[in-house]
Amino acid sequence: MISKPHLLTYIYVLLYITLSSGVILYNKWFLSARYFNFPYPITLTMIHMGFSGAVAFFLIRILKVVSPIKMTFKIYMTCVVPISAFFAASLWFGNTAYLYISVAFIQMLKALMPVATFLVAVVWGTDVLRCDVFMNMVLISVGVAVSSYGEIHFNMTGTVYQVMGIIAEALRLVLTQVLLQKKGLTLNPVTTLYYIAPCSFVFLFFPWYILESPAIEVTEIQFNFWIFFSNALCALALNISTFLVIGRTGAVTIRVAGVMKDWTLIALSTVLFPESIVTSLNITGYAIALCGVVVYNYLKLRDARAATQLPSGIIIPDKALQELKMENSSDLYTLDDKDKKRSFGRSGWNIDVPDSPMDEEAPLIPSKVFYLGRNQL
Repeated sequence: MISKPHLLTYIYVLLYITLSSGVILYNKWFLSARYFNFPYPITLTMIHMGFSGAVAFFLIRILKVVSPIKMTFKIYMTCVVPISAFFAASLWFGNTAYLYISVAFIQMLKALMPVATFLVAVVWGTDVLRCDVFMNMVLISVGVAVSSYGEIHFNMTGTVYQVMGIIAEALRLVLTQVLLQKKGLTLNPVTTLYYIAPCSFVFLFFPWYILESPAIEVTEIQFNFWIFFSNALCALALNISTFLVIGRTGAVTIRVAGVMKDWTLIALSTVLFPESIVTSLNITGYAIALCGVVVYNYLKLRDARAATQLPSGIIIPDKALQELKMENSSDLYTLDDKDKKRSFGRSGWNIDVPDSPMDEEAPLIPSKVFYLGRNQL
């Protein structure tokens, strides 16, 4: 018989997969000219940012369920601002891709995320170029190339937007590690929303004013309060569910859940959006890329385990230690002393584990580990 803790873990993972897939499909339906016809991705992203920031402000300043950290002006300008800029860019480019290419093809392109992150980390000096990892990156790239070649409705504009979103997300990941890891700052999910969302909203305002503001005709917008509200609420729920999954699982479980989510999305998108056609060449290419992703994850976890067996005096890469800590931890959340009386449950909110694979679908906190001094709504 399944124990209660394991049952809870399965429920959280299922909730995460459901919400993550649902938000992507909802956004595609929301933006597509064939359906709800709201072709303003920057506007939609700004709605998500505004809603998330407002909820965080209400929780921190009004209900006072958590306390804000001591954020100096210097840290905000040198850390939060640049990270928010890349975060806003990744969401802008990623949501714009929905206008041009199918959900299934977008998920296939996202297999390039480890490649982009690895290359950016090598250039920035936070990772080293290794032959085994590099060949694995080549395998992933070949798989994505094959999948792209088999795409019936291939659109260069949408593909470029999606790849730019992946690059922006990779830059955000590495920048977060470089700028904040040494400062040792941790943010819980609410304070992350509180600091990142408003700044991202401001960055999104400039491209919105230039690109979308002149084109928006208020009289032509099919405004439905409940549709807009439910879309933003689903995005917020995804952030929360991601935290629940982190608190109950390790790195392996999260990565397996991510793979399950990708396949689920590809299958569902072909059913819900008939124009989304998946060919055998698409599947073959994605399977090749997915093999590369699985091997990449294995290499990361193998390095993390090997780090504990090294003799003293040998320098262990930060990422290996982070992966090991995440893999072995059954409860990553810890409470600050002053927040213990305001705990939401058995686990607290703060997370001190940097850098982990991202959940680009989350509209504000897109990664599977949230650390303003670590590692993605």
